[in-house]
Amino acid sequence: LPLPKSISKEKVISAIHPLKDVDGLHPENGGRLLASIPRLVPCTPAGVIEMLKFYQVPMEGARAVVLGRSEIVGKPMALLLLRQNATVTICHSKTRDLSSVTREADILVAAVGVPQFVKADMVKEGAVVVDVGIHRTDKGLVGDVDFASVSARAKLLSPVPGGVGPLTIALLMRNVVTAASLQAS
Repeated sequence: LPLPKSISKEKVISAIHPLKDVDGLHPENGGRLLASIPRLVPCTPAGVIEMLKFYQVPMEGARAVVLGRSEIVGKPMALLLLRQNATVTICHSKTRDLSSVTREADILVAAVGVPQFVKADMVKEGAVVVDVGIHRTDKGLVGDVDFASVSARAKLLSPVPGGVGPLTIALLMRNVVTAASLQAS
């Protein structure tokens, strides 16, 4: 993904056998995540959870805001944070007074797909900010977060590049091993 507009994303994803779906996008795997019986989980959101655990970010009871509602990051990210007992809000392009919602976040996950969209005035002092975006610009690679301004307010801020990306690849490899094990049994 992304696919050309002439190709149905849903048909392609549904054609992949759920036990071979290392990206965790098949409707069966999405349903299993929703039902709290995950099998193959989307790699980027799983990587974000691993990052938060590694840095010992308290998720239980935390107010988490996910900027973006995509099937590949936003929605599974919200479900994984819920599994960690965070209180989760999903924001998107139609969210009213977006900055007031994001400023409530103890954990802010930016997966909006717009270069440097998140500015310092959208972040609560001391928040943990995870930047999932990556964009090629005239300035080089940047994320969905304006790193320069947000780094002054955030307690922790993942870099782009080098933050979530390597974890996405690591979790993809974990899914490959899981998928192979599932098929062998």
